[in-house]
Amino acid sequence: MIIVDDGSSDATATQLHGLPVTVLRHATNQGKAASLCTAFAEGLRRKAKCVVTLDGDGQHDPSDAARLLWAWRSHPDRLVIGSRLHDKSQFPIARYRANRFACFWISWAAGHAIADSQSGFRVYSAAAMAVALSDRVRGSRFTFESEILIEAADHGILTTAVAIPGHYPDNARRSHFRPVVDIAKIVIMVAGRLLRKGMHPLGLWRSLQHSEVLSAPTELVVPDA
Repeated sequence: MIIVDDGSSDATATQLHGLPVTVLRHATNQGKAASLCTAFAEGLRRKAKCVVTLDGDGQHDPSDAARLLWAWRSHPDRLVIGSRLHDKSQFPIARYRANRFACFWISWAAGHAIADSQSGFRVYSAAAMAVALSDRVRGSRFTFESEILIEAADHGILTTAVAIPGHYPDNARRSHFRPVVDIAKIVIMVAGRLLRKGMHPLGLWRSLQHSEVLSAPTELVVPDA
């Protein structure tokens, strides 16, 4: 397990002391994009075939990683996303609407239907990590993960979604995602890419097709590293 401590000022480092994990620490807070890049670089350095990413705000259940790895083993050429949007009853309405809006734009630019473009619970293959670390992906904050999906698709790496439950525990750390501001930034990034592609009409048609969300078997466990 690789944990990126992005310049935390709480007791994160103390809580991790003595655990069998690799801790990569930024001296100052650099944001989510920088944290993911640090993790991807470490994964590639270790010659990992893939990495599973999840956020640290309590919205992702680590045991669901088995569902994503199951899907990735069936589609190793894909970028696997843990999709929560099917579970609308568990989703805060403002976040749900913002995510659906982002999905429309990002799917258009990527040229295929993406079930949950804002989920950070993903499986990245080594090829997808290399794309994320390239100079073609320049976004920061939440635009970074959205831009990866578009650039990966340009390299022939499409997405596959697997259904995971939506988790919004009452005691979870408040998300740093700002529905209005961050979605606006994502749309501006996507608009720039669409303009460079001549508005990508074929991509729009393909993006409007149904996005399949796989249902993993119930009896799954996370395999040993």
